[in-house]
Amino acid sequence: MKFGSSGVRGLASELAGRPSGLYTEGFARRLRATGFQQGKVFIARDLRDSSPAIAQDCMAALAASGFQPIDCGPIPTPALAFYARQHGAAALMVTGSHIPADRNGIKFYGPQGEIDKADEAAITTYVAELSDQYPWPPAHADWETGHEQSLAAFRERVTAILARGALTGMKLGVYQHSTVAAELLVEVLQSYGAEVTPVGKTETFVPVDTEAVSQETMAKAKDWAREFKFDAVLSADADADRPLVIDENGELFRGDLIGLATALFVKADIVVTPVTSNSGISEAFGFKVVRTKVGSPFVIAGMEAAQPAGGTIVGFEANGGVLLGSDCLLNGKIVSALPTRDSFLPILAVLGTVASTGKSLSALRELWNLPVCASERLENFPVEKSHSLMHRLADRDALQAFLAPFGTVADVDLTDGLRARMASGEIVHLRPSGNAPEFRCYAEAASHDRATEIVAMALKRARDMGLADERGAV
Repeated sequence: MKFGSSGVRGLASELAGRPSGLYTEGFARRLRATGFQQGKVFIARDLRDSSPAIAQDCMAALAASGFQPIDCGPIPTPALAFYARQHGAAALMVTGSHIPADRNGIKFYGPQGEIDKADEAAITTYVAELSDQYPWPPAHADWETGHEQSLAAFRERVTAILARGALTGMKLGVYQHSTVAAELLVEVLQSYGAEVTPVGKTETFVPVDTEAVSQETMAKAKDWAREFKFDAVLSADADADRPLVIDENGELFRGDLIGLATALFVKADIVVTPVTSNSGISEAFGFKVVRTKVGSPFVIAGMEAAQPAGGTIVGFEANGGVLLGSDCLLNGKIVSALPTRDSFLPILAVLGTVASTGKSLSALRELWNLPVCASERLENFPVEKSHSLMHRLADRDALQAFLAPFGTVADVDLTDGLRARMASGEIVHLRPSGNAPEFRCYAEAASHDRATEIVAMALKRARDMGLADERGAV
């Protein structure tokens, strides 16, 4: 297990039990080292089969370390983060987000919010120091609960973002699958006057990656949009920190478009977003743009660095998760900062924009006229193989040979992975996942078909190169 773009992740079988307690103890020691000596720590989880037991392990470890665990049950990550922030308390979310059901993870929040890279390094050091001597298991108990209270606090926040009745007349589908947002999202959209139809709820866990939506999911969404004549289909990943928005034609409204819509909706002065977000999002939209590496800790650091400039600060990632870096005025009310990924604000911002402008989601996409993006991933692609491939492609001649089917490499951005801009203006971005056996490709081109073709070709070449390495090793 290791820290990646957001939290520590690994196989659920390797995280359950002593390892989850060990990482939680490392977190507890980091809290004490940074001045948070004791008190409440809020714990929540997603709906994976492995999450309840891991959450119990984490709560037992916290109690053994002198903290008071509060069991918030299955709620969205942004709801947990908001509730803990209200109380000046730490928090811990058991979730593997979008990764497969056999994997899981833990996200950590200090009293000030999501932990940073320095915190991650300190926790990793504590884990290494304790690994041979950490006692297990501590005693389990019936912990104090905070499920209804945390949901009520978040519900109050998100039902103040738009005016009453703002979505009246809209027909919306909510793809519920196995996200913890399934019921709350329906409830919130109905509270604004929308006609909402829940679809696709499952009893088994379904991993939904909003940055690489499966063809199966898109086929379902297209069928639902056609059958029910929806204005949009909405959903989120497992822990509801990444939104999924699909337009009236059943086409994906990509995460960076969601982020742009949110930035415009809140009248952002500064936007912080990773290098993987659409290159067409620029100062031309009326805000300053700061680019970072992929991962919410980097976006949060960028937002913090931007605070002295003042104004409204918004961060977002290509997966659609939006981080509010400052308080902002919406619907005549102050909506407080929430510097962690959230799916509810961006969904409401997109729908509010549709309602106020009278334009459909597809029309908004055409209005902004950004380069067309596509992304996909190779699953079960070992981390070692990803690193070997990236090491080889660090050589400019090797990179040019790899990308020869797409033309001549004009320049390369090494902020996070290899982002090559071709002489044609097309972009091919190769990047290993931070903490999962996955290899990702992002592309920009003039059309969806071309961007999709680039991604498919690049990933095939990556797979073939990996297989060739295996044969060479044998």
